[in-house]
Amino acid sequence: MKQRTHLAATAAAILVLAAGTVLAVPAAPKSPAAAPASVVLEYKMPAGRVLTYQDKSEGSEVTEVMGQSMDTQTANTSTVTFKAKGLKDKNFLVAVTIDDMTATVASSAQGDMSPDMSSVKGKSFDMVFSPLGAEIDVAGAEAVTYEFVTGTRSVAPGFKMFFPDLPGKPVKIGDTWNSSDGVDEKMGEVTLRIDVKSVHTLEGFETVDGMECARISTQVSGTVTGSGSQQGMDLSLTGTTKGKNVWYFAVKDGIYVKSASDTTTEMSIEVPAAGMTIPSTSTGKTELKLVSKQ
Repeated sequence: MKQRTHLAATAAAILVLAAGTVLAVPAAPKSPAAAPASVVLEYKMPAGRVLTYQDKSEGSEVTEVMGQSMDTQTANTSTVTFKAKGLKDKNFLVAVTIDDMTATVASSAQGDMSPDMSSVKGKSFDMVFSPLGAEIDVAGAEAVTYEFVTGTRSVAPGFKMFFPDLPGKPVKIGDTWNSSDGVDEKMGEVTLRIDVKSVHTLEGFETVDGMECARISTQVSGTVTGSGSQQGMDLSLTGTTKGKNVWYFAVKDGIYVKSASDTTTEMSIEVPAAGMTIPSTSTGKTELKLVSKQ
């Protein structure tokens, strides 16, 4: 029984943290701005530009094991700085520095499982992304790691879907565009795959911190799959995720300004050796904002 409980609690922590990498959505608006007929939305990162973002997220996951309910709570914060180094094949080459990062994980079954994040603070790596927000190269982030109860984890998944995708064509209020993303994450002996599809809608324009911003609402749906082993037993994971995002993009400056999201993930963990199917439901909220630009 103890081994099964530990397995379920560990799997629950995996799922909550994994779901937190899926979305980052915007916060409340400020004042309205004049609506142009149409706009072209593109990121702009001239050499020397420095952008610092702060984000925070909270998550809760409830897992049912043999008629018993277990709860896992997570809270994460980070401060990250992007410094533009110039172009690389018409894309933006930036130096990314993790100024600060914290993670708290508390389980009703296992108590405090919070990882020590000191190993990632102050670490830097190079990243390449396109003017439309596609993350081209995040390989440098793979080497920035920390230890969790499930094994060694990298910060890379959080940067593989950092920048929202832009339409690549002029858009006006009411226009929509689609995008898709996927991220793999290996945590000890468990590998997860998250695939999401997004439908973005330009809802309007607002002035945020002195910048004329497009307000974009995004509906997200996706799947989560995974496999591996814990405590010597094989397991597989399947599930779905959905959420709503609202984010703000400074039209003239070409800057991602802020976002806020709500997500829900339904999962099923199969443990054949134990004859167990473990259902879980997780919810999460994420807020991100630009706190400094140079």
